[in-house]
This record gives sequence, C-alpha cells and structure tokens, in this order.
Amino acid sequence: MRMTTGEKLFQIFLIIIMLALIVSFLYPFIFMISMSFSTAAEANRAGAHIWPGQVTLTAYKMVFSNPDLLIGYLNTIFRTVVGTVLTLLVTCLCAYPLSRKDLPHRSLMTFLVFFTMLFSGGIIPTYLVIRNLGLVNNVWVYILPQLTNAFNVIIIKNYFESIPQSLAESASIDGANDFHILFKIYIPLSGPVLATVALMTAISHWNMWFDAMIYINDDTKQVLMTFLRRIVIDRNQDLMSGASEAQVSQFTPETIKAATIIVTILPILVLYPFLQKYFVKGIMLGGVKE
Repeated sequence: MRMTTGEKLFQIFLIIIMLALIVSFLYPFIFMISMSFSTAAEANRAGAHIWPGQVTLTAYKMVFSNPDLLIGYLNTIFRTVVGTVLTLLVTCLCAYPLSRKDLPHRSLMTFLVFFTMLFSGGIIPTYLVIRNLGLVNNVWVYILPQLTNAFNVIIIKNYFESIPQSLAESASIDGANDFHILFKIYIPLSGPVLATVALMTAISHWNMWFDAMIYINDDTKQVLMTFLRRIVIDRNQDLMSGASEAQVSQFTPETIKAATIIVTILPILVLYPFLQKYFVKGIMLGGVKE
C-alpha cells in the first residue's frame, strides 16, 4: 500500500524527532567518555567534546589509585548479587501462593500487597525501625529492607497465573508439594519475568546511595555510588590531593569526575544488553493478566 504525501511527511517528521532524541540521549554519555580521556587543556576547552584531541589515562589512574573505589565496588557487588538473588527468592515465595486460586482470602491478601504501593511510613519511622532491628551501620541494611516490593510481587504473580494450572494439579497428584511445584515447574517456566525483575533489582541496588548515606557511618561499608557522590559533590577541592605536579597538569576535577562516572556505570552497561531482550517480554506477560 503506497503512502500519501502527508504520511511520508509525517514519517520524515518522526525520523527527525527520533534522531534528535537519540543525539540528546547519547551526547552526555559521549561527552563524559571524551572528558575522562582528555588532558587538562582539552577539558578546559570551550565547545562540544566528541573526541579528545590528546588521549590520556591519567584520570583513570588517579581514580583506581583511590582505595575507596575498591571498597565501594566490593560492597556494591555484594549488595547487588546477594540482594538480587534473595529478592527473586522471597518475591517468588510471596507471588506463588497469591497466584493459586485455592488460597483462602486471596483477594484480600492481594489488595494488602497492592496497598503498600500507595503509602509508605516515611523516612523517620523507617529509620526507627531499622535502628530497632540493629541494622544501623550493618551491611545487611542494604539487602533486608529491599527484599521485595509490591510491584515485583504483582508482576511475578500475574506471570504465574498464566502458567496452566493443570501442570500443578498433575504434579500434586504425583505427590509433589508446593515447594516442588514452585521450584520444579513455575520458576523454570518463568525465565523472562524473572530476568526482568532481576535486571530491575540489580540496577536499583547498583545505583542506590541514599540508604548508605543515612544508615552507614563506617567508610569501609560504603557503596560505590556514595563514593561517586563524594567525588562529584563533596570533594571538589580534594581530588588533586597526593598528585604530583606532572599529574596535576594532565587532569582536572572534571576529568576525574567523568572517569569515576564511567567506571561506576560500566558494569551495568555491560550487563544490560544480555537481559534487555527479556525486559519487554517479561513486563508484558507479567503485567497483563489473561
């Protein structure tokens, strides 16, 4: 079917808009990469930064020489890996009974889960609960309060409901209990939605810094994003401390900030393409109930 002139013009307009959006999304990232490899003179140059005129790794050397970076990486990897695994486990254990139509008071329990999406206790009551649980200045404060949330429970619950009940009934007749049904049938058949929840949870854990700022006082327990915040906001005058005169001439606080940002977001950028194909499928299948 041939398009009319108006439809062709509309298509061209959409292409222009999309190209403009792509450029606006990509340029800040390209700017940070270029800045992180730039010398001090290049970083102070006015205008757009697409590619550094003279490439230097001094900023990255200074970033990796900071011991706080390794501490932040280890703590962030711990909270991301352990937190994601435990979140998937707890969320599946919560979503499975809610997906079973024979659960007593199922509608009421589902409503109570959904209700937590609308209201929260606030920062001060939450802090008091965390303190009374003994989680202040404890690395488990990164994981236990974030074990699950209502949105993930509802997504996985709806996906479980799309699995034929006859599979569970057949397994039950053969003597399988609910744990066998969950771990042997439901979870193996729920790869897309579990990958989606895992990706969202991992990104959330990797990017979180506010809980570390509130609950953690020990620098050895701080996460990577807290370190990044200090570099970008709090320590503008301390970035060059300990550097030689030759090194100072090769970088500026802006290049250090850019290099730190690239180092902190690189793992997620590497992970995302492998799970992105499950993202849309998992959201659609888990968010729409048949």
